[in-house]
Amino acid sequence: MRFSKLFAAAAALAIAGMSTPADAGAVLDAIKARGSFKCGTAQPTPGWGYTDSSGAWQGFNIDVCKAVAAALFGNATKIEYVVVTSQSRFPALQSGEVDVLSNNTTWTLARDSQLGFNFAPTVFYDGQGFLVPKKLGVTSGLKLDGATVCVLPGTTTELNLADYFRANKMSFKPVVIENADEIRRAYFEGRCDVMTNDRSSLAAIRSLASNPADHIVLADVISKEPLAPVVKHGDDQWFDIVKWTVYALLEAEEYGVTQANADKMATESKDPRIQRLLGQTPGMGAALGLDEKWALNAIKAVGNYGEIYDRSLGPKTPLQLERGINDLWTKGGIMYSPPAR
Repeated sequence: MRFSKLFAAAAALAIAGMSTPADAGAVLDAIKARGSFKCGTAQPTPGWGYTDSSGAWQGFNIDVCKAVAAALFGNATKIEYVVVTSQSRFPALQSGEVDVLSNNTTWTLARDSQLGFNFAPTVFYDGQGFLVPKKLGVTSGLKLDGATVCVLPGTTTELNLADYFRANKMSFKPVVIENADEIRRAYFEGRCDVMTNDRSSLAAIRSLASNPADHIVLADVISKEPLAPVVKHGDDQWFDIVKWTVYALLEAEEYGVTQANADKMATESKDPRIQRLLGQTPGMGAALGLDEKWALNAIKAVGNYGEIYDRSLGPKTPLQLERGINDLWTKGGIMYSPPAR
């Protein structure tokens, strides 16, 4: 009997705790007062983040911010886009010039701890590689001894490059350029023999060539690059909102909830997991301090994770990136969400 009473009391406390979101801080308070948040995105890059013919921002990283806006405000347009460079992005986040970075930032120990950041779930597992002109006849990074290499400053890319060449007892001459457009021009104009970056970014750069077939991304993968949205320490509720919005997009793909069928699934599905995710069973929204339709709004705004991927990065886009390890765990990949319950 005593055990039963203790169990009941513990369960009551757990349920009560679920209705209390993490402590809000100055970031979320300012966002709510402003009625929008500031999304730090990289200089325009095909597939990842760019402006279309009407001047509207599109792309994989942009859709992540749109999903967060829809979850928070019920409106995917409540965003101010701020372009940041590889060197300006971290000061911009620390100073409050931006509220979240969604710009292919690699999750590392030092950035997570010393710089005072929190990384939301990885949205793309990548690795650093090399883009070379096919005419050079290079088939491996190990054949690049003495090469001139274009690289962005202030990045893990720059550090990995030095590590790779040192470990393999090779030399190289860096061409360090911060502006994304200028470094692409330098590569295409032959001012460097090779460009190094995340392999997905190299695919985007290759797509800009006058003839993409004249360039190849080598098979070498010289690093681990888990790319994730980033917020600064000090506002747990804002971090939870960004984090669980990403997870909701993954959950939606796993359960077959799409941009087109989300409303129907919300009202007709009998799956308790889908009922919780889409707000038919209350509690998840309250736990985040959001409307119960937070995930439904995010999915209706941009689709599930797979839809976002296919639209911006997938095999039918100029980047032609297969899902690979970025597929769901149920399909041989490693993309996985904790349960929304």
